Amino acid sequence: MSGGDWKELFNAAVDGDIELVRYHAGKGVDVNYAHPEFLSTPLVACILARQEAVALFLLDHSANPSLGSEFDGLTPLQAARQVGLGGVEARLRELGALGAQEPPPQDLPQPKRRWRLPF
Repeated sequence: MSGGDWKELFNAAVDGDIELVRYHAGKGVDVNYAHPEFLSTPLVACILARQEAVALFLLDHSANPSLGSEFDGLTPLQAARQVGLGGVEARLRELGALGAQEPPPQDLPQPKRRWRLPF
């Protein structure tokens, strides 16, 4: 990863810092990686943080629309439905995300609070 940093990309995605996400994605950071300390993908994490612009950017830059988050127990589509990001849900459907034919889940649990690295 010459010049890129996955943890910084992840935190930028959650914070909605699309320029920093763009920088790291451009440096070749794997947007589909789920770090063993985080157990989540940047896509699901930013969706749960309601960062629609970042989610759409990641989807346009190779994020797997069906890759779920072990930490949250959600696919990107389930996460988008949970937080009400209709634009992201529509884009995921266009990309053929797994579960696109499922009816919206009813009583979903609240997302877990994410921790941040101190840097």
